[in-house]
Amino acid sequence: MRDYTYPTIIVTAKALFRLDGIKFQMSGTENIPRSGGAILAANHIGYIDFVFDGFAAQPSKRLVRFMAKQEVFDHKISGPLMRSLHHIPVDRGHGEDSYRKAVEYARAGEIVGIFPEATISRSMEIKQLKTGAVRMAAEAGVPLIPMVAWGTQLLKTKDHEKDLKRGKTIALHVGQPLDVTGQDPLVETAKLHESMSELLDKAIREYPISPEGHWWAPARYGGTAPTPAAAKKMDSDEMAARAAKRTARKEQE
Repeated sequence: MRDYTYPTIIVTAKALFRLDGIKFQMSGTENIPRSGGAILAANHIGYIDFVFDGFAAQPSKRLVRFMAKQEVFDHKISGPLMRSLHHIPVDRGHGEDSYRKAVEYARAGEIVGIFPEATISRSMEIKQLKTGAVRMAAEAGVPLIPMVAWGTQLLKTKDHEKDLKRGKTIALHVGQPLDVTGQDPLVETAKLHESMSELLDKAIREYPISPEGHWWAPARYGGTAPTPAAAKKMDSDEMAARAAKRTARKEQE
């Protein structure tokens, strides 16, 4: 797969990180293979997670092909860029197509990045995971690699104003690859959840700012983010509101 845009984007991103004073905490990056396919399963706490998640593959000199919602590809500016980076569009109405493309990429030796929570976690905890990551890795015959990012929510996330002030710390922790068979996706997805939760605990405990009293930290660590139960209700209400808007638009057409 030829990459003309990706190398330039990486160089530009690194320069911007330096100019913005971004500091990195990284561990486990050696778990990303230097060759061959893999599925990289990451948590989702901010709108630009994928920018930093891909940075975790740089020590292994790898490029990550992320799965992202179709709307990003439909945008007149981000769409051409995403396609030039060979990312994978996800049309929720035709999810099988993107699933097949991801398996095809992984079999061909690419690292495919996926957010198995599907949507941003308002609780900042690891939400319930979809089984797609496990099934993709098993079908492609490649390892499933868990990872978490922490600190990206400080830049831009749901329900909060963006904050692009200098000097943020971004933590990227990569776990040991999981060998999955796909014979019991629910059980193997539970193992992925456990691994990601352990990495998240490490990220929070080693982060240079205490979580106590901060909106961006989980309630069980003393933060003021919604509890998982409260966040789930907020997500449900948001989905219902979107559905109502779609129905209203159709009725007006």
